[in-house]
Order: sequence, then structure tokens, then C-alpha cells
Amino acid sequence: MDIARTFESKINRSDYKILVVDDVMSNVLLLKILLTNEQFQVITCSNGNSCLELARTEHPDLILLDVMMPDISGFDTCSELRKDEETKDIPVIFLTALNNPADLVHGFQVGGNDFLTKPFNKEELVMRVMHQISLVAAKRIIVSQNIELRRTISNRDKMYSVIAHDLRSPMASIRMVLNLLVNAIPPETIGQELFDLIDKANRESEETHDLLDNLLKWTKSQTGRLNVVLQEFDLAEVVPGVVDIFVMIAETKHIKLNLNIEEGVEVNADKDMLKTVIRNFISNAIKFSNENSTIDISVKNEAPMARISVRDHGVGISADRIATLFSDGKTTYGTANEEGSGLGLQLCKDFAVKNGGDVEVTSIEGEGSTFSVLVPLKQ
Repeated sequence: MDIARTFESKINRSDYKILVVDDVMSNVLLLKILLTNEQFQVITCSNGNSCLELARTEHPDLILLDVMMPDISGFDTCSELRKDEETKDIPVIFLTALNNPADLVHGFQVGGNDFLTKPFNKEELVMRVMHQISLVAAKRIIVSQNIELRRTISNRDKMYSVIAHDLRSPMASIRMVLNLLVNAIPPETIGQELFDLIDKANRESEETHDLLDNLLKWTKSQTGRLNVVLQEFDLAEVVPGVVDIFVMIAETKHIKLNLNIEEGVEVNADKDMLKTVIRNFISNAIKFSNENSTIDISVKNEAPMARISVRDHGVGISADRIATLFSDGKTTYGTANEEGSGLGLQLCKDFAVKNGGDVEVTSIEGEGSTFSVLVPLKQ
């Protein structure tokens, strides 16, 4: 109650407009004087039809509406207000001498918010009016904060998109050069210390490029600018090309990539989205695998879905983390201290669901993990 009173005390009553509707002029004048003295803006009329017109043109924050009127009743007037998109949310307090429970129930059924029984006193009037105005004020705050939040999110997404888009291309060039250097120059040629620095820069360029790529796609997905383009294709035409990208990267940790594809596994999916999911799974598998280990990539027909799995023999994942792995976005570190953004797995889940599939993970801590994406088979 103290919180409510504190909130009410902060409301600037002169910002709120009240429409008083009553066919008895003495009632109208009394209410106008009382509410004006309370610093509210007050407009008046004497019948239901005028109420409907003023509600549309003046947009009052509250209507005090007499039930018994000569043209249309207050109940019928309120019912019409609720049918109009412009007036349906304006709160209504009925002014009535009726105290029959059936009349009260009917008033709420047609959309009334409260009742004020005639004859009324000032204290009760102000209390009931302030209750409704407080709800209106709270709604204004929520609407204003939602607008500001949407503006902030929009600006953030634009910034993410610009950063990722403008940096991804030069980062790809740097990554390619560093990959070539690490694989083409023996350590003894330039010295182990310099080679280790180049190797470290190579790994960090991979991480940065993957982050920028995921960030750009995540932003487009969240802002509705990334459309799902379903097409029918054989996974044997797509998966090997994705695996080839990581052969040199895996060699830097002396990891062997094994690929096993069942013949004739055709799917109906967005090719680019599926490639992104597989790339993230293989990249994570390399990150969390120990040197001189293997990673197994398999493609299987499990009608009505196709399953693409990436299995590593690395550090594994604790049981308490698996349930939130695709949603919490936590950053973790690989066996060579590679840093992740926590965004990749969320993106994988998002893309899989958008394609009518899902993602799965099984893991034993200390033994390794298997990440799978399931997509619908071609019908």
C-alpha cells in the first residue's frame, strides 16, 4: 500500500483527462468542480452518443459514465466503446444509483472497470479515480520503456551487424595467410619462439573470424533479415566441403578428421544454415579435443530425419551444463586455451529449429562429446 501511495504521489494529475458523462447537469457540475480541484483536466457531456464521439476525438484517460441516460444507457455506451479500436482500452467507472448485484455483474460484463454509487462523497470519488489513473500511468511507463528497449535493441543489432560485416572480410584474408604460414613454414626455419607466436595468431584469427561470422548471422536472424530458403540436396554434396575447410586447422593440433557418409541421404533444408551448424560443431570439436586425437563426422538416414553428428574424444561436458548448453551463451575455453563467444551453439539451435529440425548432444566428462543436428529428409 505504501508503494502504491508513493507512486500515486508522483503522478502529475494535470497530465490526465477525465470525461464526465451524465444527463443531470447538477451531477456534471459537481464532478467537474471536485475533479478540477484535484488538478485533473475535465471535459463533460450529457449523453451516450456524445460520449462515444468525445472518446474518439479527445482520447480521455478515464470516463465517468452515468448508467441511466435518455438516449443509450451507460452499459450500452460502454459496450460500444469496447468495440472501437481507438476507445477499447479507456477505463470506465460507472456512476449509478443501482445496487442490484445483477446490474453490477452486467456492468463488468460490458467492460466496466469500477462502480461509483450515487450519492457519492469526495473521498471515495478521488480514491476510485486515482486507482484507475494509477493503472493508466503504470501502463504509460511500460509502453514508454518498451519503446525505448526496442530502440536500444535495434541500435545494438545494427552496431553488431556493421561490426561483423565490415571486419569479416579482412579477417578472412588474415586467417588464410596465417593458415598458410603455419602449415608451410617448419618451426626450425624461423625458430620455435616465432613459430609459436604465428601459431597463436593463427588460432586467434580463426576464433575471431568465427565470432564475426556467427555474430553477423545471429543479428540477421534475430532481426528477421535472414530468410530460410529450403531446397532439396544430397548431404554428400555439402558435408565433405565443410569438413575440408577444417583439415588444415585440425592439423595445427595434430587432429585427424574422419568422415563417414551414408549414400543417398537427401534433405529439405537451407543449405547455408546447415553449413553454419556443421562448421560450429566441427570448430568446437577441434577446440575441445586434445592433440593427436580424432574427430568423427557422420551422416545417417534416421527417417523421417537425417542426422549429421560430430564426435570428439576431448574434455567432455559436465552433466549439469548439458541442459542449458544451447541457451545460456556461456564462454568456455578449449584445450589450447581457445576462447569461445558462447554464441555459436545458440545459433545452431536457432538454425536447426528454423529448418524444422533440432540439435542434440551427448557427452561424458573426460571422454568426449557428440553434437548432432537433425533436419527433415526429402519427401
